[in-house]
Amino acid sequence: QVQLVESGGGLVQAGGSLRLSCAASGRTFSSYVMGWFRQAPGKEREFVAAISWTGVMTDYANSVKGRFTISRDNAKNTVYLKLNSLKPEDTAVYYCAARSGPIVTRRAADFASWGQGTQVTVSS
Repeated sequence: QVQLVESGGGLVQAGGSLRLSCAASGRTFSSYVMGWFRQAPGKEREFVAAISWTGVMTDYANSVKGRFTISRDNAKNTVYLKLNSLKPEDTAVYYCAARSGPIVTRRAADFASWGQGTQVTVSS
């Protein structure tokens, strides 16, 4: 399994931006589909975005499409999530996840490796 460490969370005003990073250990990062999920207090963990091995294919939840952008740098073993036009309802702990294999999926159960999470708080 790959080890994941997120960073970049924080407190931001509505309409602001953040960039989350997820650094992965291991030499096979490029063979993992990477995903971002989030969990708000009292709610279930939900899918945010995912990206294929090469970064050619991406998928987004409807709630973030057009505002968030997922990308990856395989040379740096890092996946990013740029959050623009943030809303208070985007407040959550954001988790990075890795899935071995080529299929881009939205199911949390399909991802075997998870980071510890980074808090994003959007004030109104």
